[in-house]
Amino acid sequence: MRDVLLIGLAALLGALVVCVPGAIALRFLQRRSITANVGVLVLVVVLAVAAGVLAVAEEMFISGHDLQVVLIVVPIAGVLSLAIGLWMGRRMARAAVWAADARHRERELEASRRQLIAWVSHDLRTPLAGMRAMAEALEDGVVDDAESMREYHHRLRMEADRMARLVDDLFELSRIHAGALNLTVADVGLGDVVSDALAAASPIATSRSVRLRTPVHAAWPTVKASERELGRVVANLVLNAVRYTPPDGTVTIDGGRDAAGPWLAVSDTCGGIPEADLDRVFDVAFRGSRARTPDTGAGGGLGLAIVRGLVEAHGGTVAARNAGDGCRFEVRLPA
Repeated sequence: MRDVLLIGLAALLGALVVCVPGAIALRFLQRRSITANVGVLVLVVVLAVAAGVLAVAEEMFISGHDLQVVLIVVPIAGVLSLAIGLWMGRRMARAAVWAADARHRERELEASRRQLIAWVSHDLRTPLAGMRAMAEALEDGVVDDAESMREYHHRLRMEADRMARLVDDLFELSRIHAGALNLTVADVGLGDVVSDALAAASPIATSRSVRLRTPVHAAWPTVKASERELGRVVANLVLNAVRYTPPDGTVTIDGGRDAAGPWLAVSDTCGGIPEADLDRVFDVAFRGSRARTPDTGAGGGLGLAIVRGLVEAHGGTVAARNAGDGCRFEVRLPA
């Protein structure tokens, strides 16, 4: 019984020689990576075992042959344990980083959803209030001459169209965020898509005295894309440029192919975007400072967010920068 107690005491003292400094080291490493903490922890355990064995051997409680066997087994087990510990530590670190990123992304999405709800509530409330006032005026007979009634009916239809576009944008954005896009990829002529977008935007551009042009040298490539979604991308970029270009301004649509692959660019003469806003123009519901009181042609701040979502769904990229007396939106599609 006495020998057992002495062996236990010797092993305990030998292990404490390693564990106490190890605990201090772990305290200083608590803000470091998980891999470092796990590695030090495993190393401390292995060294504590080795120290306990040596302390017992020093007191001659085990034979020389047994000590030799232990000194061979312990380092091998220690190296293997350390390797496994470092591997597990790296996996835990990656999992922790992924979890932190996921939480951060979830907070960003929640903030984006709240902002979107606020913007949409504002954009729906304004036309609804106007439509209600006009409907009540018609119902109460406040407006009874034919010309005013035609004007009221025209404005009611315009506001209804605006709300329908906003609902369509919300539906498209929800499909993008839910990963529910079913892209039917085929060979699509970029020139045809641009022609359709220009034809659709031409009435709005004419009403605003904005010129739409394409360079004579433009060489429109054929791209692998979903024609409907690519058409939405081009249409949104063109309409966005028209809405923010002052009268007598110009919107230019260009495209081609270079070493990096097919590209499309929409440039305008809006006067440029503040540098602080360039990284935010594709955020949901962001419309810039001049859109705080948007005109009747402005959207819900969703058009460029939809552009980014659709382009990224194709494996491409979209970016904005100031160029000349306006800004340039450039879409890059995969080669």
